[in-house]
Amino acid sequence: MRGLEERLGVRLLARSTRSVAPTEAGDALLQRLGPALSEIEAGLATLSDWRNEPEGVVRLTTFHWLASTYLAKRLPAFLTAHPGITVQVTVDDGFQDIVTSGFDAGLRFGDDVEKDMIAVRIGPPLRHVVVATPDYWALHGRPKHPRDLRQHRCVNYHNLSGGTVSPWEFKKDGKEVRQRVDGPLICNSTDLALAVVRSGACVSLHMEQDVAEDLGSGALEQVLDDWCPPFDGVFLYHPSRRQTPPPLRALIDFLKA
Repeated sequence: MRGLEERLGVRLLARSTRSVAPTEAGDALLQRLGPALSEIEAGLATLSDWRNEPEGVVRLTTFHWLASTYLAKRLPAFLTAHPGITVQVTVDDGFQDIVTSGFDAGLRFGDDVEKDMIAVRIGPPLRHVVVATPDYWALHGRPKHPRDLRQHRCVNYHNLSGGTVSPWEFKKDGKEVRQRVDGPLICNSTDLALAVVRSGACVSLHMEQDVAEDLGSGALEQVLDDWCPPFDGVFLYHPSRRQTPPPLRALIDFLKA
């Protein structure tokens, strides 16, 4: 690196006895060379095509629910089938820029994927449902419209990165409603929210598959069913590249299957 600095006549790294960090010039050079370095990395990764099995690292970002449900069920079998591949997963409820953050791909719901990404569907449509215990509905009444939820004790969800509270989203006959709700609990844990709802204290919005057993047993009952249509399920998305690295291609093919 010192040789490169002498050749260019520009200081690229600021050095001290404790740390090394890029200078403004060094950071600018890295930003310009980033795409070319990515192409070199992708080209080297394609050499694994000459092996019997792909090898390398796949860096993924996703959010808590997908990590604890979808990936927790599918990833173990993939790792067993491809011992030469290491999957590095970063769980973050915020929306990461996978290019600048150094990820190979991300997992999100379809509506959350940026338009300039290659998106591959890897799961069926999903659905949110509004649930509470039968005793809660008997005591407080059942909402007929999303706006009626303003009269109920609801669980609010907040985003980890921004700290914002997310409204509940509904759709019926082409009309979309983003309803703000109030209640005694604000959290980012579906497990905690479900425990409070099962106690009879609140109403909550959950993925249908998370409460399927509760609905089947009658422990919970759903409302506003006609306002909760299915939506696009899980997508794996990655930047547009002429050649997808073999480890990532293997993961995509496995999750699609």
